[in-house]
Amino acid sequence: MENKKQSERNHLQQATGVQVSILLILLLTVIIFSTSMGYINIPFYDVIKIIIGKLFRSESMTTGMNDIFPVVVLDVRLPRILTAVIVGSGLAVSGAVFQGILLNPLADPYTLGVSAGAAFGASIAIILNIGFLGVFSIPLFAFFGAVSTLIFVIYLSSSGNGFSSNNLILSGIIVAAILSAGISFLKYVADEQVSVIIFWLMGSFGSKTWTDVLITLLFVSFGFSVFIFFSRDLNLISLGQRTASSMGVDTKKVPLILLITASLVAGICVSVSGIIGFIGLLVPHMVRFITGPDNRRLIPVSLLVGAILLLIADTITRSLPSEIPIGVLTALIGGPFFCYIFRKRQTKGKDF
Repeated sequence: MENKKQSERNHLQQATGVQVSILLILLLTVIIFSTSMGYINIPFYDVIKIIIGKLFRSESMTTGMNDIFPVVVLDVRLPRILTAVIVGSGLAVSGAVFQGILLNPLADPYTLGVSAGAAFGASIAIILNIGFLGVFSIPLFAFFGAVSTLIFVIYLSSSGNGFSSNNLILSGIIVAAILSAGISFLKYVADEQVSVIIFWLMGSFGSKTWTDVLITLLFVSFGFSVFIFFSRDLNLISLGQRTASSMGVDTKKVPLILLITASLVAGICVSVSGIIGFIGLLVPHMVRFITGPDNRRLIPVSLLVGAILLLIADTITRSLPSEIPIGVLTALIGGPFFCYIFRKRQTKGKDF
């Protein structure tokens, strides 16, 4: 019996390793081609030379190259591209965790109101011009907004027997609507800063810097580590509270840790990129067709798929004659998918 379990674990690790390796190669390929695309076309082999030269501090790699190419790649495109990669990863894994905890396919940072809470907090920081923490001011307010929203949503949906996932989703939608009205009021009183808030809320990776890359990488890496650490517990929670508790899972502490961490990741991502909906909803569903429901495979694969999809979406938006906000594109794609999931659950006789 023990040998069988060990064989299953080895098979799981091998399958996950193959999938992650393929997706990593695909991600690196998309990064290189995306970096080569833009108003100034840069051959992809020149992009590779510039990146390798920077990593190994070899100036000979860029000898004979147009002097503007390294500036465009390293100072303009790569920070934007890597920020999109990290934000896509963070939104995807936080969505997978929300769905795993709540056992609801419609759960994600957007539908739970966490994204709206983060946006409201960040809007307050923008309108009040709060900068006492430098570049960390907006992310900090976004995080507090996300966590405060999550706490209120849990309170609103709770009853004497705890809270149900269906009530949590509905509460999230209600609170998100209230926060949207609050954001509209902030835009009304913002005067000259209203354009900044509107542009930020629609989602964009324009003018991102290496500071944005480092901030998002720090928090998303932390969140991913927590999710992987508790991935086995998350699998057991999906079997039901009583079963998970009987197998040694603290069914009060673990879900709370995961919910707060997922809110942290979503809050940081929203603070950097603005509201980008449906990545956290779409990606976990797509990945489950490949990995199944096991969170030990679902979470790392979702991380990479989210990164690839959001980077492709951002590449499309900036390749258009007139760039559109990326939040608009993801909403146009994710909205119909949301309707499809809702209708599918209705036809199967399940409540929303």
